[in-house]
Amino acid sequence: MDLKDKKIGIALTGSFCTYEKVFIELQKLADARAEVYPILSDASRTITSRFGSPEQYIEKIRELTGKDPITCIEGAEPIGPKGFLDILVILPCTGNTAAKLANGITDTPVLMAAKAHLRNNKPLVISISTNDGLGMNLKNIGLLCNSKNIYFVPFGQDNYEKKPNSLVAHTALLIPTLEMALEHRQYQPILKDYERL
Repeated sequence: MDLKDKKIGIALTGSFCTYEKVFIELQKLADARAEVYPILSDASRTITSRFGSPEQYIEKIRELTGKDPITCIEGAEPIGPKGFLDILVILPCTGNTAAKLANGITDTPVLMAAKAHLRNNKPLVISISTNDGLGMNLKNIGLLCNSKNIYFVPFGQDNYEKKPNSLVAHTALLIPTLEMALEHRQYQPILKDYERL
């Protein structure tokens, strides 16, 4: 499926170590001439980490998308009634965000965007990035995998020796995942070994 002119919401949460890969995918979406609407969680809007500052992220997002990000709950709420997105992806999706989404909690702009978008029976894509994906958060990932209109960017263990519970999505597979999710199909295989990608 051609992504040209598709209205794609990109919601960033606080897994800052993945942002460089996220920006690569944003550039690919821009090259595909998709219309990208950025949304920032409270953490991504306020936390400075060893990977960069919110000001740096927002500047880069504006450069890649040509839009100011949505940064508040009331800014994300109209995604529901206006129904203007074709698809929404949480990229990256932390374990905290996955847990809240699986349990119906809507206390950040990203979670409000997801709730608002799902009410329109449109696809939501999760690009997981969590150190406890095979620990406390496994049950939440299972709930989301079994939820209507929710799809996953294929993921795997990124460092099974030092972080055996950690799961990270293969962000390079974002575009084919989006293309299939727009047809309400899950890109397969959903579990992908990092060494074999």
